[in-house]
Amino acid sequence: MDPSKSQPSDQALAGRPAPSLARRAMLLATVAALAAPLGACANAPNFGNLFGGGVDSASLPDEPAEKLYNEGLALQNRRDWRRAALKFMEIDRTHPYTEWAKRALIMAAYSFYESQDYEETINQSRRFLQLHPGAPDAAYAQYLQGAALYDQIPDVQRDQTRTERALVVLDEVTRKWPQSEYAIAARRKIEVARDQLAGREMTVAKYYLERRQFTGAINRYRTVVSQFQTTRHVEEALARLVECYMALGIVNEAQTAAAVLGHNFPDSQWYKDSYALIQGQGLTPREDTGSWISRAFRRITG
Repeated sequence: MDPSKSQPSDQALAGRPAPSLARRAMLLATVAALAAPLGACANAPNFGNLFGGGVDSASLPDEPAEKLYNEGLALQNRRDWRRAALKFMEIDRTHPYTEWAKRALIMAAYSFYESQDYEETINQSRRFLQLHPGAPDAAYAQYLQGAALYDQIPDVQRDQTRTERALVVLDEVTRKWPQSEYAIAARRKIEVARDQLAGREMTVAKYYLERRQFTGAINRYRTVVSQFQTTRHVEEALARLVECYMALGIVNEAQTAAAVLGHNFPDSQWYKDSYALIQGQGLTPREDTGSWISRAFRRITG
């Protein structure tokens, strides 16, 4: 899903004055009144150079939030994502606790995401949720966090900590906002992330299998069968369990793995290979309902 289609609308802000502008105007009016008498002294330096230096930028008035917000939108339209994010963050800094700052914060998170600055995407999304947990854009902020983690998922040969974190964050989107459009996109990412974790288990299992370390391989294939049954790896995992159990002489579990594989994936090539392996020993697939394999699949299918 393209996050740009879900940007918070700025229509509600159009024409709305920023609450801090009046306070800033009063402060500037006071400074101007105090500075006016200095102009009567012919030899006195002007106000901007009172202490011999240039004008202190900190004393200048903040730009109106509406102006900054529109500039941020313009930068987004030019796909200058980094500068857009910084522009929106300027609103949060100079006009805190306003409706403008609230909107700008989520826009900054989105801009950071488009610039592929995933850490800042996560930081700003978290901050939005801390400040505005009940806001309409809370689901979007949570989804942005998950998307930022998801986009950093490494290949199956590497550590999958980010994948696990992405699953946790995206799962929260589906639990808290199940009817939102973000929940639909989150579920798609969850399936891919789960497949990635299953792939990691398969990679390690094959490492053990190639070295005939069957117990280590069985433990990894068991994880796939027990925890990742909806992924594309489960068929091979069941077939490899048949292979491992037959190698160890644990015939009952080998027959059960083959039977469960045939019941759930009757047209699978993995089942055909497993059936041939079992039959070659004068056996047939036969499910033991007390086996962990059978129990694992009953837990899913009911």
